[in-house]
Amino acid sequence: MSGYVDLHCHYLPGIDDGVRTLDEGIRVLAGLGGLGYDLVVATPHIRTAMFDNRKPGLERAYAEARAILDGVPDLPETGLAAEHYCDDVFWQLFQQGEALPYPGGKAALVEFHYEVWPQRVEDVFFEMQVKGVRPVLAHPERYAALGRRTDPVDPLLDVGCVALLDLMSLVGRYGRRAQRAAERMLDEGVYYAACSDTHRPDDVPRVGEAIERLKDLVGPDEAHELLADNPRRVLSGDVVL
Repeated sequence: MSGYVDLHCHYLPGIDDGVRTLDEGIRVLAGLGGLGYDLVVATPHIRTAMFDNRKPGLERAYAEARAILDGVPDLPETGLAAEHYCDDVFWQLFQQGEALPYPGGKAALVEFHYEVWPQRVEDVFFEMQVKGVRPVLAHPERYAALGRRTDPVDPLLDVGCVALLDLMSLVGRYGRRAQRAAERMLDEGVYYAACSDTHRPDDVPRVGEAIERLKDLVGPDEAHELLADNPRRVLSGDVVL
């Protein structure tokens, strides 16, 4: 079964903590294609004082990579968005139209500090929805506040945010705490979609293991919803909660 859509991947070279070379990026895309992915969206970081990327530079980097990727046979289709660190800079960029949402502009990927849960972030997410952009929360299982309980994320889900499972959490890539949290939230139905969050070619075999683990945990039909159907709904704006 294929047709998977990856909403979180770092295959653009040399702009964040993802691949360093375009050759590595091609290997990532080829590997994900072999796992059943038809579409892979690049989501480079936009994070102040760490990855000071901005929309024009990322669009330029993607265009340069795409000029070569389009000539490589048998790769998945690609797209561009960004993984926005949720702070005042992000909100300013968003209000000015300088954030980088998913293709189609219906949703945007947001991440938090791993140890500090942001205050009143549901207000920001509500405002995003008012402006027609659905917030997509990256790897909630990796946040300390959600390590033992799910309650802190409930207000975000209540205002229409959707949670994105990092598949490799299911096979211990980020430690036992994240794995246990991912399994708990998967059982509770918190996740709307699942992604690879691939940063390097060596991640691809783990993603493959994680897909099989996901199927074991929720069954093949629900796994396909998380890997294919629901990511497409995020991009089209047809999310049903």
